[in-house]
Amino acid sequence: MKITFLGTGTSQGVPPIGCTEPVCLSKDPKDKRLRSSILITSDNKKILIDCGPDFRQQMLREKVSNIDAILITHEHYDHIGGLEDLRPLNHSQCGRIPIYSLPRVLAQIKQRYWYAFDKHPHKGSFKITLNDIEQEMSEILIKDLAFKPIKVKHGNLDILGYKFLNVAYITDGSDISPIEKDKLRNLDVLIINALRKKPHPSHFHLEKTLKLIEEIKPKRAYLTHISHHLGFHQEVSKELPKGVKLSFDGLEIISQN
Repeated sequence: MKITFLGTGTSQGVPPIGCTEPVCLSKDPKDKRLRSSILITSDNKKILIDCGPDFRQQMLREKVSNIDAILITHEHYDHIGGLEDLRPLNHSQCGRIPIYSLPRVLAQIKQRYWYAFDKHPHKGSFKITLNDIEQEMSEILIKDLAFKPIKVKHGNLDILGYKFLNVAYITDGSDISPIEKDKLRNLDVLIINALRKKPHPSHFHLEKTLKLIEEIKPKRAYLTHISHHLGFHQEVSKELPKGVKLSFDGLEIISQN
């Protein structure tokens, strides 16, 4: 199984429009971050987690021409703003693309993209099927790959992370309950957000993320959903403990399970 980091940035990307801070002016391509999303490739299946507004650019960069399913963590724009760009894939795949998330999130998708759910939608509209994930569900099977929802707090908002095989993906988290932490212990790979060094009300900051990693002890951890306030990729990488790395756009990791 291969995991591709399509984007590793925060909601505004790095650099945000008009930013002139040092990281935003960096020439290092690892300091340029599109909105966070990953692509899971396993036995010719391609499953996306989150579909942000940079989706088109990410698909072109990685030369991806099909998506089998999409899991959504929550309804914020940087996680669903690219759904309109599924249209070419609908045409090439000749079918609807299934989307999985909480009922609340699916309702937001229907509201924002109402024209795709009209009784008589335009022929050019993107085509998706919406699949409810109830928080009590222990497992979702997508193309023979099992995903377990992980309950995560994003400030006051309940969102989802996803565990698959012995890998977990968590973005925009600010807190995880002890029960949910137990589901994340001894992972092969943990991908988790670390927005910046200073505390933030609705996202893990670096110190809190590292404490969580130390507690649940994954074999490897990759930090994502990073803002320019975290610092230069090369400098922050040197500060991280063994087994913890900063992700970057285009990074590919392999899990043997």
